[in-house]
Amino acid sequence: MKAIIAATILGIIMMYAGFVVKEKKSVLSIATLLFVLLLGVNVWELLTAKPGETQMFFNFQLTVTPFSLWFNTLMTAATLLYVLLMGNDIIKVGKHVGEYFALFFFILVGTYMLSSFNNMLIMFLGIEIISIPQYILAGSDKRNLKSSEASLKYFLMGAFSTGILLMGITLIYGATGEFNISKFSFLQLEQVNPMVLTGVLFLIISFAFKVSAAPMHFWTPDVYDGSPTPFTAFMATIGKAAAFIGFIRLFHTSFATISDSWTMVLAIITAATLFVGNITAVFQQSVKRMLAYSSIAQAGFMLFSVVSVSALAWQGLVIYTVAYTMATLGMFAVLLKLKDYTFDGFNGLAKKNPLLAAVATVFIFSLAGIPLTAGFIAKFYMLQTAVAQGNLMWLVIFALIMAAVSAYYYFRVIIAMYFKTGDPEMASELSGIDKFLLVLTAMLVLLVGVAPQILLPNGI
Repeated sequence: MKAIIAATILGIIMMYAGFVVKEKKSVLSIATLLFVLLLGVNVWELLTAKPGETQMFFNFQLTVTPFSLWFNTLMTAATLLYVLLMGNDIIKVGKHVGEYFALFFFILVGTYMLSSFNNMLIMFLGIEIISIPQYILAGSDKRNLKSSEASLKYFLMGAFSTGILLMGITLIYGATGEFNISKFSFLQLEQVNPMVLTGVLFLIISFAFKVSAAPMHFWTPDVYDGSPTPFTAFMATIGKAAAFIGFIRLFHTSFATISDSWTMVLAIITAATLFVGNITAVFQQSVKRMLAYSSIAQAGFMLFSVVSVSALAWQGLVIYTVAYTMATLGMFAVLLKLKDYTFDGFNGLAKKNPLLAAVATVFIFSLAGIPLTAGFIAKFYMLQTAVAQGNLMWLVIFALIMAAVSAYYYFRVIIAMYFKTGDPEMASELSGIDKFLLVLTAMLVLLVGVAPQILLPNGI
């Protein structure tokens, strides 16, 4: 609760700082300081919470648990890492730099709400608070027509999915007379009302759009490709992680007792997401667009946490979101240092800039799920949850096949860097701080790969 209030206040402060301070570097410094402060508030709230205690706010509409506090802290830390890695690129996008950082604070408000909601109306507000700023960020580069196109597509598809979400909420409320997700009357019934099942299906469709799962993924490549690259990195990582925490919270808290009615539907969506994301990524010539399609495939793995109804799924989601976020942010940070985003733009990078090629290799290994990286242990946890479920072995086998396919397009980047000749043109030179942050991110990826328990402290 303290984090929600703090993020809101800091977002407003950031807006006014954007009006008052004209120097972009100064705005970036203020934003970094405020994100450090917000992280401090999250850590303080986490440390002062009693182990195992559940706090209720707003007439039981928000339920704050140690897990939600820990997730909020991790996402805030990830946002701070994002600002540190890409702050200099963010301030180059447009004139209204302060507003961009303010929007990140407001997105975190929505993230905190989705990790703690106990009422479907709070869930809806959290989703919209996350989505609307992202529509703005997608269209923030007014000099690029593709950015405006991405924003319009994102807004129209987002509005459509919001309508489906509201229809699902309406049907469930009509059948149960409740918005409180822990008090639905169908939880005690032997035969579930068809209206409830229809509402659950609508919610699956809406959340599938938010996390870019097939076949509701069509907006993702164009939006990610057209948006300014620094904002694409944010939307593909922290924005997606926030949607997933809402997804798993709703379905595991509210619909676990009727999981037989929706598990197969979600399993088919998971398989389709893995197939579409990986197969289409194979044919891309732009690394940025390849990362957009690979984010769809990564969403397929994260869907395992929703399909598998168990406590292990929650732990797996934490590890996967952190592992995927760090590797993807790192890879986009590398991409921003190059002028050419095609695979040919990486030709000979290992000779021209060995450090940049080395950290990019670590990030690629993690995304591909190579052992000793965070991505490997994250995929292991996800597949383990499905194996524990017992009836999803076919999906586990299919996911392993798709993971093998993903190695092909990921390793194209490594082959270009180390085995092809070229003279990649740099968009900007690596400063000492850039080198430190990239190496730090790569080391964190490796640390989580060998010691994933650091993301699962006692009581979470």
